[in-house]
Amino acid sequence: MLNRTIAPPIKDAIEFDLTLKPYTFFELDNGVPVYTLDAGTQEVFQLELVFYAGNFFEKQKAVAGATNFLLKNGTSTKTAFEINESFEYYGAHCSRACYNETSVISLSSLSKHMDKLLPVIKEMITDSVFLEEELATYKQNSKQRLSVNLKKSEFVAARLIDAYLYGEKHPYGTYTNPEDIDALNTGLLKEFYKQYYLNGSCVLFVSGKLPADLQQQLNTNFGALSLKAHTGSLPVIEMAPATEKKYRIQNDTEGVQGAIRLARHFPDRHHPDFMKVMVLNTLFGGYFGSRLMSNIREDKGYTYGIHSYVQNHLQQTAWMISTEAGKDVSEATVEEVYKEMKLLREELVDEEELLLVRNYLIGTILGDLDGPFQLMGRWKNIILNGLDEKYFYDSVNTIKTIPAEEIRELAKKYLNPEDFYELIVI
Repeated sequence: MLNRTIAPPIKDAIEFDLTLKPYTFFELDNGVPVYTLDAGTQEVFQLELVFYAGNFFEKQKAVAGATNFLLKNGTSTKTAFEINESFEYYGAHCSRACYNETSVISLSSLSKHMDKLLPVIKEMITDSVFLEEELATYKQNSKQRLSVNLKKSEFVAARLIDAYLYGEKHPYGTYTNPEDIDALNTGLLKEFYKQYYLNGSCVLFVSGKLPADLQQQLNTNFGALSLKAHTGSLPVIEMAPATEKKYRIQNDTEGVQGAIRLARHFPDRHHPDFMKVMVLNTLFGGYFGSRLMSNIREDKGYTYGIHSYVQNHLQQTAWMISTEAGKDVSEATVEEVYKEMKLLREELVDEEELLLVRNYLIGTILGDLDGPFQLMGRWKNIILNGLDEKYFYDSVNTIKTIPAEEIRELAKKYLNPEDFYELIVI
C-alpha cells in the first residue's frame, strides 16, 4: 500500500524523455497541404488556415491587415452580424490575425459542428465583399486606437526599434501612420484579397478530437478552391538599418516612465547557434528568475519586469531586451543590462543556476506538449520555419547538455553593447 507519509522523490525535468507526437499529413485535391493531430479527450477541434498574405506582400501600408480583418465583415449573402451569429449559434469562435509573413483564420468549436462551420469559413474566403461602410468603420476605429497608442511610450518604442533594426521600408520595420489608414480603399483591399486569398498560398493545421471524415469535409469545402501550396521562399527584401545606434525620444512631457529597448540583429532558426542561444537568453532575461530580473527588478527595483527574447521572424531576426522603468532610472537600467552582459562574457555560470534554467526550459516544452492545440502550435512553428522534427529533438538535447563554457563563448560573441541599438522613449 502507498505510504502517504513519505514524499515521492523529486525528479528533475531534464530527466524526462520528451516525445513529439507525429502529425498526419495529406493534401487537398488542389494541392493545399494539411497537417492534422487527432488527440485529446474532449470533443473539440481547432482549425487554422495560414495564408501567405502578411505585410511582406502588400504594396501599400496597412492593406494586408485591413483585408484580413474585413474577411469576417460581410459576404454577398451575410452581413457581419450574420457571420458572427453563424459561429455563436454553435458556440464556436472564429478569429483572424495578420503578421509579417502570414495571416491566419482560426476556428475553434465542438467537433460535431465542424460540418456546419466549414462552409461559413469557405464563404469568408471566397465571397467577402469589403463594403464601404465596413471599411469606414474599420478606418475610424483604427485611427482612434492608433491615436491612443501613440501617447504610450512603450508602443512608440516598439515601433521605432524595429525601424532602426530593419529600416522603415522593410516589412519588419514598417509601421502605420494615420495617413496610411486614410489612404485605404475597397479597391486596394479587393485586389489584395483576390491575389492572396482567392488565389493565394495556404496551409491548414487541424487538431483536437477529429471526425472520421475530416479529409472529405476539408476537400468538400476547400479542395476545389483556387488555392495552392506555398512554393519557394519569401521575397528577399534588403534591410536598411539605421547608422546611429543610440536614441533618446521625448514622447510625453508628463510621462513618468521610460520605455527601453535594446536590440541587435541575430541569425534565424537555421543557424547552429540559435538553439544554444535560447539557453543563454533564458539565463540572461528569458524567465522570471533570470539575471536581468534578479538585478533590475528584485535588487534595484527599477522596473516591474524586464525580458529578453529573440523575435520569431521567418527571415532576418533580432535579439531584443524590453522593459519600462522610471524615467529617472532609465539610463541606470541600461547600464545594469550591460553589466549583466559583461558578467556572462567573463564568468562561467555555476551548475546550480544552469540546472534551474535547463529544468525551466524542459518544463516549458512539457507544457507545450500537453494537449492537441499546444502540440499543433509547436508543429506549426517548426513547419512554417522550414524545419522538421530533428530540430525539436536537437533543441531538447542542447538544453540538456550545453556546457557553461559554451554559454560563455556565446555571450562573448553576441552580448556586446556596441552591437546593440539602444532606445529610450519617455
